[in-house]
Amino acid sequence: SINWKRIDSIYSFLCYNHARWINMKVIIASDIHGVTEYAKQLEKFIEQKSPDKIILLGDLLNNYDPLPVSNILNRFAGITECVRGNCDSSMTDQLLIFSTTSTHKEIELDGIRYIITHGHLLPYLHDQIKNTYHITGHTHIYQLDGLNINPGSVGIPRKNKEHTCLYYEDKTFFLIDLDTFNVIDKKIIQ
Repeated sequence: SINWKRIDSIYSFLCYNHARWINMKVIIASDIHGVTEYAKQLEKFIEQKSPDKIILLGDLLNNYDPLPVSNILNRFAGITECVRGNCDSSMTDQLLIFSTTSTHKEIELDGIRYIITHGHLLPYLHDQIKNTYHITGHTHIYQLDGLNINPGSVGIPRKNKEHTCLYYEDKTFFLIDLDTFNVIDKKIIQ
């Protein structure tokens, strides 16, 4: 028998969650967890770089101080793409004015395909991410190895790592320390 629900979900994924971006500056952040101090640092970095797009990888408001963080993020709603994290809730949906409901999206940066997702659903996306770059959060540990690109955590980094985000320009991901705005590492995509 035909699994119409599966076909509908694949169709929705292909038609509504694919974006092509060329020659754009993009800031990618994850796991803010309502930490106002570092949401403000992210805001300063966004203002400094004036990106064309912002990608938020989920777990945005829970834990600490959701209202001030939502006010900061809502300032950039017009240029924000977001995927849902495992800790995002109906409160997240109520406080943010951009969509937080997609679990994953497909984007194309300068001709290269990426799957963006929070990371907690990676085992279920195995067929979609196979041999494809994927940009994820969830672990709170930055990574620029292989096909996985992880910006680490804005709010609560693990393993004594810095509070970080990613800045993308000219096929290069720059890992940014949000305390100093210095580049910690970079990954050039060929």
